[in-house]
Amino acid sequence: MSTRTATAPRRRTPGARIAHHRRRAQVRRRRLLAIVAAAGLAVVAALALQPLFHHAVREIALPLRHEDIIRQQAHDKGLDPALIAGVIYAESHFIDGRTSSAGAQGLMQLTPATAQYIAHKSGGTQFRVADLGTPQVNIAYGAYYLKYLMQRYGGDVPLVLAAYNAGEGNVDKWISEARARSKDLDVTAIPFGETRSYVTKVLDARKQYRAAYRDELGL
Repeated sequence: MSTRTATAPRRRTPGARIAHHRRRAQVRRRRLLAIVAAAGLAVVAALALQPLFHHAVREIALPLRHEDIIRQQAHDKGLDPALIAGVIYAESHFIDGRTSSAGAQGLMQLTPATAQYIAHKSGGTQFRVADLGTPQVNIAYGAYYLKYLMQRYGGDVPLVLAAYNAGEGNVDKWISEARARSKDLDVTAIPFGETRSYVTKVLDARKQYRAAYRDELGL
């Protein structure tokens, strides 16, 4: 059995207790200030990065490339640059070098036959099908074809887009059938579901490009 005598715990003096509480209060204040400062820095960083975040989201959802070429071709051919952008969005999503199963190539998905026709009409004597992989040539030829269709269908944009997607022969047939019923051919009356969706997609994209890229497209 131990004979060691237990010692009573020391009690702080009132002054020591006050000093202890003050040190603890100072520690709490420093921690609180550190938390507030960190939160403030996080807010500043979030505000600084917000435009970059919105730009990145916009680029993913609604990409835009080669806007200088689009502006130039729209100006030269009297077209709405947002319409050209909308067609490129629907055709290739602005991915260069894309080729469809039908052989359509490039940003505006032109078939070699259509491109050869455009080259003949526009005087492009040096044109080669491989040139469709060049954004400048592809957008220039696609814009030329849109201008031609605008003239052919009296500026009726839904008909122009329907012809761009399904061909002039089909659209001419649909117009004749609609007239035989004393009706106009509107989007809902287009027999091909794919073409109806295409026309709607381009028109929606044109509206979005006008709102999101006014400066870039020179609108």
